[in-house]
Amino acid sequence: MKDLTQGSILKHLLNLSLPIGISILIQNLYFLIDLYFVSQLGPVALAGVSAAGNLTLLIIGMTQIIAVGTVSLVAQAIGKKDKADVDVIFNQALFIAGVLTVLVLLSGYLFADYYLTLMSSDPLVINDGKQYLHYYLPNLALQFMLVVMSSALRGAGIVKPGMVIQFISVFINIILTPVLVAGWFTGHAMGVAGAGLASSIAMAAAVVLMFIYFLKVGQYFSFNKNLLIPAGKPIKRILAIGFPSGGEFFMLFFYMAIIYWAIKDFGSAAQAGFGLGSRLMQAVFMPAMAIAFALPALAGQNYGAKQYSRVRSTFKVSALVISAMMASFSLFCLLTPELMLKPFTRDAEVIKVASGFLQIISFNFVPAGLIFTCSGMFQGMGNTWPSMISMSLRLVIFALPVFWLSQKANYPLEYIWYISITALVIQMFFSLYLLKLEFAKKLKPEIGDKAISETEEKQGGEIDAGEEIPAKGN
Repeated sequence: MKDLTQGSILKHLLNLSLPIGISILIQNLYFLIDLYFVSQLGPVALAGVSAAGNLTLLIIGMTQIIAVGTVSLVAQAIGKKDKADVDVIFNQALFIAGVLTVLVLLSGYLFADYYLTLMSSDPLVINDGKQYLHYYLPNLALQFMLVVMSSALRGAGIVKPGMVIQFISVFINIILTPVLVAGWFTGHAMGVAGAGLASSIAMAAAVVLMFIYFLKVGQYFSFNKNLLIPAGKPIKRILAIGFPSGGEFFMLFFYMAIIYWAIKDFGSAAQAGFGLGSRLMQAVFMPAMAIAFALPALAGQNYGAKQYSRVRSTFKVSALVISAMMASFSLFCLLTPELMLKPFTRDAEVIKVASGFLQIISFNFVPAGLIFTCSGMFQGMGNTWPSMISMSLRLVIFALPVFWLSQKANYPLEYIWYISITALVIQMFFSLYLLKLEFAKKLKPEIGDKAISETEEKQGGEIDAGEEIPAKGN
């Protein structure tokens, strides 16, 4: 296990975020590979898959509930050297994951038609979305087990095994997608259904490999059937920390759903353009998200060890790095959005909508990066309610004008993007204010903390990269 309470904060941040970034890239490759082959089927298929794929945000919200709770509590328990608490949190998180897996499968197959009808008024788009979703649902459901085990490792500062396993699963997806979607080698093309099936098979392989890793290696974590029995207190601890962060993604799901609802009468090309543009925007966000996802472990261990000056420094360093990244990506999308779009589609109308979306929404990138940073810090300190509150504010500020605008007979599509920018900038300032309050409340300097801070400053922050906490059985 990596001890993140010593050494250069920037070095720890980069060491943690690089494998996480690769892992996020691998996750996004699922969607980008599907997107590429589905886009070859035309705007209707692309619009259907994009509308159905929006459910991924809802699943991410649900996985975040247990992921954030697991990362934060495991990181704090390791910071306190409390092995018993690590085992309890890990096994109870697995129980929650099992329940959610069943829930997603049942509700997904029961309510797919209703959801897609809300997202589009085009029967062809609805039909393609339904075909894709029915085969894609196992992928969504299986994510819970994978996320719990990956999050437990991440809380302990171990990210490479998850990265390797996800790389293998994406390789499987890359092989299967053209075979199932376009009928390569078989002559039997499944279309959009094949894209969903390929992703589900790849995810199943990832879950099996992760279980094998835990059973064979067993570093610091152990499956315990007695601890898998539901217990109120640890479950409440996980949900109390995780629910607000998961709530952020629930809000984001509704945020995106409102957009799909508002543009459904603009036609399939508009829906396809927005779906493509928003998916590529998420790909652009990957480096910033990698750093933000590394923050809970880094801030959490230092907070658990009461090294409060390092917690503050973690925020400052990550905010600067993320802002620099997002500013460069914003400039790229503002000047040359077509470079990202043309590999996926040649449809002029789809490219026009997606380009306009990326050029306007690129002004959101730096504020979004700072919001990611604040959320990561809240997670590390074990209080994610401020993140949910700020996201709720953004949803309200966005939804009310869009609902009003939708009552108008004619309005430019770009108005929706301008409203989105306004809402997100307001959220950024509110999140920074809430983080300032959280620092004032929880980060009260102590004598030992001050001494550590002064020592690190004298050494330029470049202390040893961190000690290894002995793994189980060593």
